Amino acid sequence: MPSLIAEELGKRFGSFTALDHASFRYDGGGAVGYLGPNGAGKTTTLKLASGLLRPTTGRALLNGIDVAVRPKEALWDVGALVEAPDPYPALTGRETLSMIGEFRGLSREEIRDRTDRYARELELPPLDRRTGSLSKGQRQRIVIAAMLLPEPSVLLLDEPTSGLDPAERVIIRNLLIRLKAEHRLILMSSHLLQEVTEICDRVIFINQGKILLQDSVENLGNRFRVTSLDVEFVRPTDAAAVAAVPGVTRAQAVGPSHYRLEFDGTDASRARILEACQRIAPVTSFSSSTLTLEDAYLRLMQAPSPA
Repeated sequence: MPSLIAEELGKRFGSFTALDHASFRYDGGGAVGYLGPNGAGKTTTLKLASGLLRPTTGRALLNGIDVAVRPKEALWDVGALVEAPDPYPALTGRETLSMIGEFRGLSREEIRDRTDRYARELELPPLDRRTGSLSKGQRQRIVIAAMLLPEPSVLLLDEPTSGLDPAERVIIRNLLIRLKAEHRLILMSSHLLQEVTEICDRVIFINQGKILLQDSVENLGNRFRVTSLDVEFVRPTDAAAVAAVPGVTRAQAVGPSHYRLEFDGTDASRARILEACQRIAPVTSFSSSTLTLEDAYLRLMQAPSPA
């Protein structure tokens, strides 16, 4: 069973602390989104987990093996994409994939079969072209294919869709969804909150080197309730009648038939408010109080940093 563990993991560069005693543990398959602003410590964490940096404090374990102590063994069943590496420009796509496959101990038959499979799934450009002549998105998809050739059980991905166009992002999203369904363990940093919502089951929020929150995407709705609703009626309505709806603590007119309502955030109150609004006039839209990932992100980033 794949596993990824950080135990009090930290990294200092002189007097600057890039990562401050980060701890988390994930076992089994699934996708974990790693979210935070630029400079929060996401890439530092991935570099420590992939052996590109040595920790100042704590340790990172991949499949139970300490990366700093036994790096070759720890990383043998791991695929990593950190800071968007480029393939050698003088090599063709096929030469690039063959070279990586040989480094990872694959047979010629395995390299050929897996290259053909990922060429189809990732819609790679013609593999006889030199990678230096390809677009950024094409090069990145070849690097992703190379990372996946040995079929690793753990994937460490640093902004895997950065710089890709919308169609390319869909290709990568569908691939990652398939991989997590095959019980791969994926840790991916991203600035695209919608992407994380679509791919990931769990999230880690980090800011200024400190982990602020770890939870499932589903459970975030219970930790951060949205306490406002947007309701729009089919025709202009009386503001006083809307403000008098039981459970509404404040009603703000956004337009003649559109109101923003404050309430306690519970599902029971939301249901009562909807029922009462429908008695005033037909309702054409009624926003859900379910938390979006963006709501949680913004609230956490705006909160004071932990001491």
